Amino acid sequence: MPEQQPVRSDIPAIVPTQTALLVMHYQTDILGLFPSVAPALLANTRKLCDAARAKGVGVYFVNLRFSPGYPEVSPSNKNGRGIKRLGLFIDDRTAPELGQRSDEPLIVAHRASVFFGTDLQVRLSAKGIDALIMVGIASTGVMLSSVAYASDADFKLYTVRDCCYDPDEVVHEHLFSTAFDSRTTVLSLTDALSLLA
Repeated sequence: MPEQQPVRSDIPAIVPTQTALLVMHYQTDILGLFPSVAPALLANTRKLCDAARAKGVGVYFVNLRFSPGYPEVSPSNKNGRGIKRLGLFIDDRTAPELGQRSDEPLIVAHRASVFFGTDLQVRLSAKGIDALIMVGIASTGVMLSSVAYASDADFKLYTVRDCCYDPDEVVHEHLFSTAFDSRTTVLSLTDALSLLA
């Protein structure tokens, strides 16, 4: 029988009505790139979404999406050119395993940061949200860009390591022990579920 992890006492409490869970780039095309880890990521993140819903924390989904022909991709944007070469993110959808509800917003972004060029911050501010629980794929992309912005925007931040992934495991671990740890409260899934209990 696995040893149960102790509940951490250093996690700042949340006010559910002032907190949002951002589920970033959990979409079918991205998960299709990582079939060996997708089932575990989806199972973890579904548990997190359901706990947030039960606690009264709003769940927001953000997908990377482009129009046919990729008119949103600048030839000077190296990352964008790579995305265009893949030919993805035009007609994919949020992973159905997460059970997105009709009242849970879907934000469409054209860049790694979920805030750049979107109305996400305005939507959050309109609801009085000042704390974010952030999960996404990949850690070196949407997570890094969005955590940096949200930190500069003075949100209280939490990241859930077990609901994030990057194909570069070394950099993934390094980000959580450095850049994310310095800007957010880094949680395991167990920690996050305790926070939302």
